[in-house]
Amino acid sequence: MKKTIAFASLLALVGSAALAAPPASDWTIGPLIRGKNYSVGMPLKPDPIRSGWAFDFPYHTRAAGHVHYVTFRPDTLAGKSRITVRYRVDAARNTRFVPQEAAHLPGTVSLFFQRRGDTWTARGRYNFYRWYAPDHTVQEISPGVHEMTVRFDDPLWTPVMGGASGDHQQSFRAALADPIQIGLVFGSRAGRGHGVFATAPARFELLSFDVR
Repeated sequence: MKKTIAFASLLALVGSAALAAPPASDWTIGPLIRGKNYSVGMPLKPDPIRSGWAFDFPYHTRAAGHVHYVTFRPDTLAGKSRITVRYRVDAARNTRFVPQEAAHLPGTVSLFFQRRGDTWTARGRYNFYRWYAPDHTVQEISPGVHEMTVRFDDPLWTPVMGGASGDHQQSFRAALADPIQIGLVFGSRAGRGHGVFATAPARFELLSFDVR
């Protein structure tokens, strides 16, 4: 308990105004790493819709493609306390969402942010440039309207190779202060952003993405 309270106090930085989600044109479906887009078979941008944006999952087989990351570039996240996301998945009831690297597991969606200057190697200090939301906030993808809220003072944000933000507070605060992207990742509990496809036509719609 004392560790959690201390960690929360370290995040009480200036800049408490809410961060509004940008239009669909400012989001990117990726990630793009050294010129390669890992979301195979996907457009670079989601479709604009009245509530926010949407995309269609690649479907039928892994060869059709898979969606990994959908992110935008924020200003500083320092001083922010939480992210709340609402989304809708339109699909037939028996549709499965399949991780392209761990097909025996349920497909998941969760939250992520990344520090500017990341090399994507996870080596040395770069292990602490990408942060994935605590495991207990990960949601299995299923039809319907869903909501998830993740607090930045939760000490269980996970860096690339494992660990917890509560044990690496300086690195976590540095990433919050200088982010390059934030958004949603699709995969499984074994690989958060390693990609998902569907077994039948399915659509993901972002209804709101609120950082405050």
